[in-house]
Amino acid sequence: MKHNNEACTTLAVGTAMTADGSRIYARSDDSTSKNAVNLAIYKDSDNGPKEFKAIDSPFRCDLPSKRLGYSAVGRTGLPGHWGEAGFNSAGVGMSATETIFSSEKVLATDPYVPAGLGENCVYDIVLPYVTSAREGVKRLGSLIEKHGSAEGFGIAFMDADELWYLENAGGHRWLARRLPEDVYFVSGNQSRYREYNPKDKRNYLASKDLIEFAVQNGLYDPAKGDFDFHEAYSLESENDKTYNYPRVWGIQKLLTPSVKTNVKVNDFPVFQKADRPITLSDVRDVFRFHYDGTSHDPYLHSNPKEPYRPVSIFRTINTHILQIRPWLPKEIGCVNYMSEGMADLSVFLPLYQGVSSYAKPWLVGGKESSANSAYWKFRKVSVLAMTDYNAYAPVVKKAFADLEAENDQRQKEMEEEYLAMYISRPIAAREMLQRFSDRMMAKSLEVADSLQEELFTRLTADIEKTYRFHGA
Repeated sequence: MKHNNEACTTLAVGTAMTADGSRIYARSDDSTSKNAVNLAIYKDSDNGPKEFKAIDSPFRCDLPSKRLGYSAVGRTGLPGHWGEAGFNSAGVGMSATETIFSSEKVLATDPYVPAGLGENCVYDIVLPYVTSAREGVKRLGSLIEKHGSAEGFGIAFMDADELWYLENAGGHRWLARRLPEDVYFVSGNQSRYREYNPKDKRNYLASKDLIEFAVQNGLYDPAKGDFDFHEAYSLESENDKTYNYPRVWGIQKLLTPSVKTNVKVNDFPVFQKADRPITLSDVRDVFRFHYDGTSHDPYLHSNPKEPYRPVSIFRTINTHILQIRPWLPKEIGCVNYMSEGMADLSVFLPLYQGVSSYAKPWLVGGKESSANSAYWKFRKVSVLAMTDYNAYAPVVKKAFADLEAENDQRQKEMEEEYLAMYISRPIAAREMLQRFSDRMMAKSLEVADSLQEELFTRLTADIEKTYRFHGA
């Protein structure tokens, strides 16, 4: 079985594991670098579309007429169709999807359904129609059972009270788990779940015949011990040892260096405790990770054939960090920190749930470079930096680190101002939040443009040194 090009890395963190008590779910979308990201905001509607018709697959399904408003990190050319991450107007966050794989034995008994749910549709047929994370799991689970899955995926739902992560299995089965608050969870293109207790409805949701089906089809033998979801349903291949294991191992090594694990053996804890509380900055670092400074660092050593697959890779089209701070009004408590392109050479910008629009450059951009697209502006910076990573990456990383530090401080100041006025002056608070978002986005483009010019100037001088031909 070949690995899908739509590969990702996932990190989820409970409220007792974060430094500020927030709830975090983050994921990179490692697609192809020419797939531009287009942001979108949809309003609440009592007369939404009655049917979803996939543009790039045979999938169809009926939809409720009442649709909540929601934000989406979308794909170029697929408006309202392939959302990836954001929040709805009820404060529910969703990220779709982490590509995973079922075993050949599973697919022989319950194959994927070509006209079923794929990564291209789940976000827009679920998030606008749920008011809690648990409700999101149940809606998606029922759709999987009814229509079947076209491929393997892991999907997250979060709200002020819970974070759930669902992994599907074969064509019609699935298992979801509520993230314990005192741990973090990592996934890298492979199903991670092991335990399942069907009696524990508070922490587990699943297709009703998950264990029964496994027994009937020789996927699980109760005589050999407790049910193991990964052993019963998931793919294990040689490719996992270099493509998937190292990312899980590497992230757990970053966050929990006190615990030693073997990168070659898939017994990494499903839920792990960090050695210290995890900050937003730590999460950014996770998605910029490429075995920095070690023999496995492909950028330090200019080695595109490095066997260990890094977290941060060039073909990433976006990385999003969904954060919920339950003690704040959802307009500023629900934030999507998103970077466009390769996270290691990009900047995370805070996209607040309470804004009503995004700056135009974030709404446009296709599969060819264009001057008016935010995606392509950031992509150009990374392209120039990758021509000589060791020489140019430090320039980019410093500029974006400075911008993130400035944004972090300005966010604190803006949020204090928002809290002082949002009850007595809600319209003024909303307008102030929008102005902050617009200014922040505009400033990021200024920094990206400045970096393009600086890198191009440096590259020009370096090429001249190489091909000088200056005579005697």
